[in-house]
Amino acid sequence: MENKTHQIDFYIIAFSKNGGPLFLLFVTFLLLYLISLIWNMIIFVVIFLDSHLQKPMYFFLCNLSTVDVLYISVAVPKLLDIIITGNNKVSFIACYTQMYCFTSLACTEICLLTTMSYDRYIAICRPLHYTLIMHKRMCNLLVAGCWTSGFSNSLFVTIFASHLSFCGATNLNQFFCDIKTLTKISCGDKKEFQTMIFIEALLVGFCPFVLILMSYTKIISNVLKIKSVGQRKKAFSTCTSHLTVLLLFYGTLLCMYMIPPSENSEQLDQVFSVFYLAVTPTLNPLIYSLRNKDINSAIIHILLRSTSCMQ
Repeated sequence: MENKTHQIDFYIIAFSKNGGPLFLLFVTFLLLYLISLIWNMIIFVVIFLDSHLQKPMYFFLCNLSTVDVLYISVAVPKLLDIIITGNNKVSFIACYTQMYCFTSLACTEICLLTTMSYDRYIAICRPLHYTLIMHKRMCNLLVAGCWTSGFSNSLFVTIFASHLSFCGATNLNQFFCDIKTLTKISCGDKKEFQTMIFIEALLVGFCPFVLILMSYTKIISNVLKIKSVGQRKKAFSTCTSHLTVLLLFYGTLLCMYMIPPSENSEQLDQVFSVFYLAVTPTLNPLIYSLRNKDINSAIIHILLRSTSCMQ
């Protein structure tokens, strides 16, 4: 068949195959989107306003909140538009732009989570050197490196993916333009592209995961050496929120891209994509705000100050 790759349109058909009421889907995605926006903005504003939170850990958390807001905004507004209008057509350029932005933010989030693990390692294992190592310039360089590497790496992947050929079927049984789904419906020789994706998964996914494991192995080893139970709990409490977010993010990502194909793999992909597309960015700020005493105290302090000013 004639290859019309750059002139084709893609069709998001996950809704039509889902079979569930569209109104319920619309309300679910809208609520997740609004909660994510509101809570991430609250964390961002609270950290910006409270002088006690001007620390590296909260600087990284601010950037993580920014990534989560952009992350969920890449696909969910388009999903809501498809549900309302019924127009599920996406142009080639729009689809690849969405894929580029989504992949960029996913890579940036992985890098930020790795940086936050390193920050916790320095804080717990080398506390006397913490201020010398994690100074403002170093934090800025680490964050700039995360954003730059995320977006530049994704550009390389997207350019490579743009050479995929689409001969006939352009229906995406997914909620957004996902690289896995695009590869599945493409025609021609895909071995070279699949090899590149495998190398990318090792470099961008597996290597940071190993660094995180090494950091937390050192952290747990050092914390267990602390004799005081109170000090041990305090040390662990600074890591529990980050660990929860790590497990949630990496768990859904691994389930999405590492589970072997099966009869129900497309349905499972949709479930996991909803988790890392909308649920994870919504839960991240809730986890950090509910499990972090400093942020809780800062929120209460700002609310009390706002109430007193209004009176």
